[in-house]
Formats: sequence, structure tokens, C-alpha cells
Amino acid sequence: MSPGSNQAVAESLSVLDLIVMSIAFVLATIVTFAPGLDLPYGELFGMRIKLQNFVLFAGFLSLWHVLFTAFGLYEPGRFSRGGISEALAVGKAAFWGTVGIGTAALFIHVEVITAMWLPVFWAAATAATLVTRLFLRMVANRRSAEEASHAVIVGTNPRALAIARRLETDLQADYQLVGFVDEHWAGETEFLRTGHQIACDFAGFHDFLNEHVIDEVFICIPVKSLYDWSLRILAECEQQGITVRFASDPFTPTRGRVRIERFEERSLLTVLPGAMTGHAILIKRFLDLVIASALLIAAAPLMAAVAVAIRLTSEGPVCFVQHRVGLNKRRFRLYKFRTMVVDAEAQLPALEHRNEASGPVFKIRNDPRLTRVGHFLRESSLDELPQLVNVIKGDMSLVGPRPLPVRDYRGFTQDWHRRRFSVRPGITCLWQVNGRSGVAFDQWMKLDMEYIDHWSLMLDMKILLKTIPAVLRRTGAS
Repeated sequence: MSPGSNQAVAESLSVLDLIVMSIAFVLATIVTFAPGLDLPYGELFGMRIKLQNFVLFAGFLSLWHVLFTAFGLYEPGRFSRGGISEALAVGKAAFWGTVGIGTAALFIHVEVITAMWLPVFWAAATAATLVTRLFLRMVANRRSAEEASHAVIVGTNPRALAIARRLETDLQADYQLVGFVDEHWAGETEFLRTGHQIACDFAGFHDFLNEHVIDEVFICIPVKSLYDWSLRILAECEQQGITVRFASDPFTPTRGRVRIERFEERSLLTVLPGAMTGHAILIKRFLDLVIASALLIAAAPLMAAVAVAIRLTSEGPVCFVQHRVGLNKRRFRLYKFRTMVVDAEAQLPALEHRNEASGPVFKIRNDPRLTRVGHFLRESSLDELPQLVNVIKGDMSLVGPRPLPVRDYRGFTQDWHRRRFSVRPGITCLWQVNGRSGVAFDQWMKLDMEYIDHWSLMLDMKILLKTIPAVLRRTGAS
């Protein structure tokens, strides 16, 4: 995993383990005091209103976290390995946690904690923790080589080669090395003997960044002697929201968040492009999967009706599939219900002069290419429903900057606009709830930057809730 990923995973697991423990506590109480027995509901729910029980339960959670940490369940790389050793460690940590809770109950009377309750709680907590970790590991392992972090190394010195070897040989690194960037220098011959090639020089880095999928840039050149180039490369990466890691002397970036990390036994100064870091990212992905799957099931009858309406009113396929630009300029196939005639894209050049939108995007009211039901589907946003499949696949998130067609991306002229591609695109975002097509292009981009810079799970929830009335009002839809 990349530097910082292990820390993010450990933070995520520590939070989820405490949530699982809390759920197991309630489930054990319900199972132990089954219907027909005297279930002390008052005692159970009283724990949520009594200060003493608040403190007691907080102590249980703290004990749980300490034990899971002591048994090495948050060590770097432990989550990736999994297996029998993890299962045994979880079972042991949960066992001693259960013993601790039982011991505390001897001194502080809690009616729900009985001799029968303890083994049920241990079994529920152990099983639920292992199932949760297995599910998260399955999600993490879905990453293909195409989804791995695409890295560029600036520099060709021994320090750069050491990092390259780590990226190429460590099976847990999750990196794909795109190439090296450097000028001609005395050590170039030795570098070329390794079989690597220089993708471009410093002057060509800007164009190289625009034309390739790049997630991270490792700067390994001496900052003191190449300060101007280092500063320029940092600025170009910051403009486009690319994570930068320094294996050189640190200096202060203008926009990104700075963090010191360990990688290949070296300290790296990492400049992160926005607020979307840490354990919350994994939770965001988990929520995407759960909510998108539930919505897809609930909307299945409606989607079937829309599909029938499309087939009955126009010739052609039910769905429209188009390549869009996603995370760090990755191309993916976006799915929508078809709202236009089959040859709509071929007709676009003849309609360019009627474009009513600012910037590189194309929008016109009463588009002549729309089918009979197409206008209604767009106004109601029902054409977006198939994108729930994109969310489940991992191409998109429920909330994030809208994915743009390749045509629109090629019309970008300012690098700060490209920073919107530093996060996974979404079905809805601030643009969606602030006027949609009625918002000028630069304002649209500023709203995307605001989302990236101030992102939180709470912001995602607010945007999702605001999307519902925005769709019902059909605000700015076209």
C-alpha cells in the first residue's frame, strides 16, 4: 500500500471495530434475553440516558481498542495479510475484552451482563469483526492494475532508483510506475543501464501530466540546486490536485496539506491535494456500496419501466454508454438511460454554434436530438439511475464532481480546473444542488474546489439530502 494507506486503514478499522463491538453488545442482549424470557429493556435502553452507564460503556470501548492494538491488529500491513493469524488475534482480543467486561460487571452491576450473555457476546463480536474485515478486504482487493496508483518519479539518482525498486517489487505497494522525469546529467548513463527510460524533461512535465493518468509524483531531485524546477513541479501538481511526495529537503507548499511519512526507510514529505484523506475515505467507499446497492434494488421496478418507455418510443439501445474522465484522468464507461437519438454524438459538430454554456461544456435548451421521453428523463434526472452501477463498480461515488466527457476535458485551459479530477467523480455534488446547468462554468469549477477543500462525510450527507428537493424542483435540469 502507498505511504499513509496503512495508517488510514488502521484508523478505519479501529473505528469500525468499535462500531461492531457496540452492535455485538446489543445483539448479545437481544439473543440472550429471547422472547419469553425477562428481557430487561429498561436496563438496556437506560444505558443510553444514564451518565454512569455512558462512562462505563466508554470504558468498555477503550478496553476493546487497547486490546485490539496490543494484539497487533492495527499493525502496518496486517489488514492486507488477513488469514488464520488475524482470526486467532481477533478471537483472543475479543476473549480478553469479554473477560474484562465480565470482571467489571462483578463490581458494577449491569443487569444485561450475565454468565450466559458473555459467551454470546464474544461469539457475536468475533464473528462480526471477522466478517467486516473480510468484506473490506474483498472491496480493497477489487483494485486492478489499472486502478493502482500511477506514479511518476522526478529524478534519476540512486534515491529515485531505490524508490522505483520498491514500487515495482513490493506486492503490497499498489503502484504502477509510469516513468521518470529528469534533465540530462552526468549520472544519466548509469541510470539508463538499469533499463529505465526518461519519459520527459522538466520543461515537458506539464504536458506529460495533462496527457497521462498520474496519481502521485515522487520528487527525488536535490531541491537546493534545482529549487526553481522543484517549486514549479510542485505548483503544477497542486494545480491539478496530484499528491506529491518529497524524498528531498522539504519546503512549504501553497495549497496542499503536508504530512511526514516513512517509505523505503526514508522520510517523505507528502503534500496531499485536499481534505479527502484518512480513515473517512474507506468509510465513504463503504457507504457508497451499501447505499448504491440499496437504491439499485429499490429502483429496479422504476428502471424497468423507464427501459420499456425508451424502447417503445425510439429506436436504439436502452442505455447510453460514454467514456468519461474520472479519478486522476482515468477513462471509464459511464452508463445513462438514453435520452437522445442514436447518432446524437455525430450530430454534435453541427450544433456547436448553438452552445449556450460557458467554458468547454456543451448545453442547449430544447436540444433537437432529445427523444420523446428524453426530455422528461433529463428533467426528472431518471436518466442518471444507471450510474448507481458505476458507483458499485468504483468508477464513481454517490457524491463528487460530475464526470465530464473526454471532449469537455480537452477544452480545459486552466490547470486549477483539472484539480477536480483529484477525487472520484460523483452522481451529485454542490453544482447539482446550486442550479446545475444554470451555473456558469467557472462558478461550477469553484464549487468543485470548495467540495474538495472542505470535504467531510457530513458534507456528503448534506449534499445527498439537498439533492432530493433539487431533483423534485428540477432546478437547472436540461
